[in-house]
Amino acid sequence: MAKPSTQQIRELAKKIVQESPGGIRYSDLVRRIAQEHPETPINTIHGSVWDLHTSFPQLIQKPSRGLYVWGQNADQPPSIPEVKLPKEEDFYVPFAEWLKNDLDEVSVAIPIGGAGFQRKWGTPDVVGVYKPLASHLIKFPPEIVSAEIKVDPTQPVVAFGQAVAYRLFSSKSYVVMPDTLGQDDYGRLEALCMLFGIGLVVFRPEVEDPRFSIRVRAQRFSPDMFYVNEFAERLYQLDSRAFNQLFG
Repeated sequence: MAKPSTQQIRELAKKIVQESPGGIRYSDLVRRIAQEHPETPINTIHGSVWDLHTSFPQLIQKPSRGLYVWGQNADQPPSIPEVKLPKEEDFYVPFAEWLKNDLDEVSVAIPIGGAGFQRKWGTPDVVGVYKPLASHLIKFPPEIVSAEIKVDPTQPVVAFGQAVAYRLFSSKSYVVMPDTLGQDDYGRLEALCMLFGIGLVVFRPEVEDPRFSIRVRAQRFSPDMFYVNEFAERLYQLDSRAFNQLFG
């Protein structure tokens, strides 16, 4: 099969972008073209499509880093089909287990989202604690890791704001969003998480197999000990068993 010319690659790229309602990320675009033309060197594809938004400014726009959107849809949020969302609470325990066993960020983790702290700064859906074990030769203060989980892909700003607030009493904080999140929203959320040191995890909104995937590792910060103790006191008063499970 003859190798396509640069112009043919560009035309194919334009077609793929146009057929992607929510836009398409640069890496996915290159992958699609490579699949259709495996005989074409990958560097040739990169050289043909890296500047689509400047070569065709009336047709293709780049609303966020690494995202190409067909010009007529660039200023419109991608339409999300109305589907019945699973309950957010159904993902608390699976994420707590994943945070402990797969990500290995904590020694113990439990869901407390429904604990009812009734504070405007919110309550983390999942809280874990990384603490020294009896086998550790060098002991260290326990570290709180908090997570905010959303199943609604239209709430990245709310989730991010809550995750930031948890840094008052947490050494690390994660925002956990479904993989149905729009490409533009994902790009902005990922950039914010990297700027503010918030961890980002995406998952399939399927209770039986959520497939959590780390996208941005949370950075470690020193929380305000006043709020650490306030959080610990509230948790102890509300659920002493949960407190002992975390800090005992």
